[in-house]
Amino acid sequence: MEADILIRECTVLTMVHGEIIGKGAIAVKNGLITYVGEERRAPPLKAEEVIEAQGKVAMPGLVNCHTHAPMSIMRGVAEDQELETWLRESIWPLEAKLTAEDIHNGALLSCLEMIKNGVTCFSDMYFREDVVAAAVEKSGLRAVLAPGIIEGGDPERGERMLEEAVKVVKKYHGHADGRIQTQIGPHAAYTCSPSLLKKVGETASSLNVGVHIHLAESRETVRLVRRMYGEGEVAVLRKTGLLGPNLLAAHGVHLTRREMLTLARYGVKVSYNPVSNMKLASGIPRVKEMLEFGITVGVGTDGPASNNSLDVLETVKAASLLQKIRYMDPKVLPVREALEMATIGGARALGLSHMIGTLEPGKRADIILIDFRRPHLTPMLDVYANVVYSARGSDVNTVIVDGKILMRDRIVKTLDEEEVMRNAQKTAENLLSR
Repeated sequence: MEADILIRECTVLTMVHGEIIGKGAIAVKNGLITYVGEERRAPPLKAEEVIEAQGKVAMPGLVNCHTHAPMSIMRGVAEDQELETWLRESIWPLEAKLTAEDIHNGALLSCLEMIKNGVTCFSDMYFREDVVAAAVEKSGLRAVLAPGIIEGGDPERGERMLEEAVKVVKKYHGHADGRIQTQIGPHAAYTCSPSLLKKVGETASSLNVGVHIHLAESRETVRLVRRMYGEGEVAVLRKTGLLGPNLLAAHGVHLTRREMLTLARYGVKVSYNPVSNMKLASGIPRVKEMLEFGITVGVGTDGPASNNSLDVLETVKAASLLQKIRYMDPKVLPVREALEMATIGGARALGLSHMIGTLEPGKRADIILIDFRRPHLTPMLDVYANVVYSARGSDVNTVIVDGKILMRDRIVKTLDEEEVMRNAQKTAENLLSR
């Protein structure tokens, strides 16, 4: 049996029914996983590249279900503010000054950071996603890109942004050998009118792509929508036809029980963004109930300006601990369930579970290796607990996406790390000086 890459002598978390394989091997050919199992049971394997992975844990690449990648160049410029102040007084005025080069440099920095932290796939909502697509293609990552739409009371602007979104979807859906998929990204029910949301849903359906939207993120936005329309956000989305299995709703912090049941009935997916929600004091979503109702939940970092990190392992730990506090129950969101939200759960949320999210023959080879030869990862008595509660993004040693090695021994192969950081620093300083 021939392979392009053979990973051997590792512990494998397949994320299939809690399976853990000791002294495992993974074979990759033409971007696909061809073997996962104990090395001693493997057929004779010959590979162009062999990765000796003693002391490492192999697992599916992490999935970041909600972020705004170009905002990395705004990291640290709008601190300790509530969401509405953060958006209207700090972020939106800066975004009005952004150039395509700014967006590209910010997106490259985020791609670099995610590779270094073991993220292999991310879902992005921003404007000029064509520029973000170029960064994704160069980095080697997998992404679902949603061109953002903010109508803001200007119907002509909303129509124009929808037209631009359609152009991006038509050009980039399935781009970069299938690593780039697309959605349409109306910002929220309070920034996009019901008539525009209805048109977004119809357009997305005709293009056979999903929709990515912010939902019930803060008490103030929930109140705002009720003042505007006399009903809640979920009711607005239902009337506009947006509710369905192709809708990814970010946050869901202030959903009522009835609204959660409605989302479950329609098959809506949710991105849980605990660190950003804490930082902006938005609140704690009732994820335990979402999961009990059958809602697919992934985890997201949100943007680097409101987190301020793209470390999904940090996010997973926060996701689990925050739910325990929310319900005052240490049994809520146990380690395996938490890690599933960052792997197979995230893949399901993005409609990619047929391709990624678990390590199984026939799936795309999106694999990371975590180096457990660290004091804070010793002893290894419960590998799930170590990954969720003890590991950090900086413990990720190797990253493989679509069968290509993006990072090995902490050295990124697809991007010039120093150049990306240098350009991002100059871009940020220039943006603030305008």
